[in-house]
Amino acid sequence: MVAKNIKKFREDKGVSQAELAEKLNVTRQAVSNWETGKTQPDIETLHRIADILEVTIDEVIYGNKRTNTVVHKTVTKNADKGVTFGVVLAMIISYAKWQSIGWAILHGLFNWAYVIYYIIKYGWS
Repeated sequence: MVAKNIKKFREDKGVSQAELAEKLNVTRQAVSNWETGKTQPDIETLHRIADILEVTIDEVIYGNKRTNTVVHKTVTKNADKGVTFGVVLAMIISYAKWQSIGWAILHGLFNWAYVIYYIIKYGWS
């Protein structure tokens, strides 16, 4: 996949293998080997290729820009449901154990405190 992408972006930019090789301080054969899939550039060289061809490293590796917006929305939506379920479950278990709404509310608050601590420490997503 990387091989095809390097070739595609190089040709789109109108850069020859020799020109790309010169900018990267490698041989034309090295570029040819990358484009045919015989070898692959190291991560530092991938960054330099992306810079020279004015694309992102994700585009060089995957062929197009990858977006995480849909995944993030789904995770956030499911996390909201999980947090609410956890608080309600803690309150129900507490009430069933001690038959006291006070204990149920207290444990629900403890659960929210834990959620807030977790979000502060590890972030939301």
